[in-house]
Amino acid sequence: MKEEVIVIGSGVGGLASAIRLAKLGYKVTVYEKNEFIGGKVHTRDFNGYRYDMGPSIFTEPYLIEELIALGADQKPFEYHALPESFRYFFSDGTSFTLPTGTEETVKAMVEEFEENPERVRAFFKRIKKNYEVLKPVFIETTLHRFSHLFNKKLIPAILHIPRYGLLTTMNGFSKRFFKHPKSVQLMNRYATYNGSDPYKTPGLLSIIAHLELNEGIYFPKGGMVSITQRLADAARSLGVVFHANSPVESIEVTQGRVVGVRVQNTVVPASIVVSNADVHYTYERLMPLVKRPKKILNQELSSSAVVFYWGMKGHFGNLGVHNLFFAEDYQAEFKAVFETKTLMEDPSIYVHISSKAEPSDAPAGCENWFVMVNAPINIGQDWTALVAQLRKHILHKLSASLGQDIESFIETEYVNDPLRLQHTYNGKGGSIYGNSSNSALAAFYRHPNHAPGVKGLYFAGVTVHPGGGIPLAVSGAKIIERMVKEDFPQEAL
Repeated sequence: MKEEVIVIGSGVGGLASAIRLAKLGYKVTVYEKNEFIGGKVHTRDFNGYRYDMGPSIFTEPYLIEELIALGADQKPFEYHALPESFRYFFSDGTSFTLPTGTEETVKAMVEEFEENPERVRAFFKRIKKNYEVLKPVFIETTLHRFSHLFNKKLIPAILHIPRYGLLTTMNGFSKRFFKHPKSVQLMNRYATYNGSDPYKTPGLLSIIAHLELNEGIYFPKGGMVSITQRLADAARSLGVVFHANSPVESIEVTQGRVVGVRVQNTVVPASIVVSNADVHYTYERLMPLVKRPKKILNQELSSSAVVFYWGMKGHFGNLGVHNLFFAEDYQAEFKAVFETKTLMEDPSIYVHISSKAEPSDAPAGCENWFVMVNAPINIGQDWTALVAQLRKHILHKLSASLGQDIESFIETEYVNDPLRLQHTYNGKGGSIYGNSSNSALAAFYRHPNHAPGVKGLYFAGVTVHPGGGIPLAVSGAKIIERMVKEDFPQEAL
């Protein structure tokens, strides 16, 4: 008879884990603290404006299709490739639209920034190769079990080490291939995709740019929330039971193995528990008596964010689905986020407008703006004052860049800040990705997908191996599936 499985949290990693373990024949129950399923990938509606509240970049759609195919509902998962990547706006008043496709991007960067086409192609080729070599041994498998790590694909990965950029930063790696400061800034921005600083994070993590630059960005029909909706449907079709508004109070551990979780002061038995909650929260709040891996958990945390959700009564033709308004002093912005723990007067501003691709996300003639600025974690700052000041800076910068009084278009508004993010998702200090990658080996030093010393306890999601972002969270669930089959061989189908 199969053991009971409990998944804590219904983010992408939790949903993917629930699907894979249910497919193995386990009886799976998911407990979610919030009223909605999906974790950060959920939706809200404000006066007719629909927003994806969290992630907005969608790559590697086949990973989602693969999970959906495990369920009983074989209805196609609909999405389309966006015709352009990002629209960039610089402090000197210039702008640049980055196309999709390697050769199109090379041509655009040569024309706009007078880059050497062979060096640009070399960069794209290098990050593609680095990704392909690392994926089988770093993304699709764990670094923490010899049986996973030592396979025939490990040798090519080891031989490729001199080309990863481990001895330089992402900024240094970018400068090897690009000469124009704006080109370098474009490539450095990918450090923010896992909440890190490009002037500290290793050049290895330039591979983050590969999926977007070489393969392109996609948009799922119905918005990003359709990803978690379809995953939840697939899970239910396999018998997974969901309980919303049901925060787990503790993980019960007896003699070095999981025996269940406590919900509403009642112990629910289970021999396998997957925590999709923030790894710091899991140790500190759900099992404080279990020995913690202090060295891993004491690393510098990733950045947080401040997000304004603005319903805009108007249409802006010079903006696309994804837009970024760069800070003039990019390095100073990261010093503010990670060192002084404050916000810049001239921040980089990401504006995502899903209604450009899905018109029904906003009333006719209007747009739904998701306006995000990278922010420090919460250490007790006065966020009411900081957010109010930031709002003024954002409105001034966007108005100057777009040549219109942006505030006059706002008819609805909602705000997320590190305090609210911490409360909603339990990320320590409001950090989005757990630990940052602001040291040479930090990317290799994330918490494993299992709990050393506690049989039956596993970790999913962006705060553990292999890292942040939907593709990596999905990959982590596949690692958990393999571990469970190894740890409970008598139950394997």
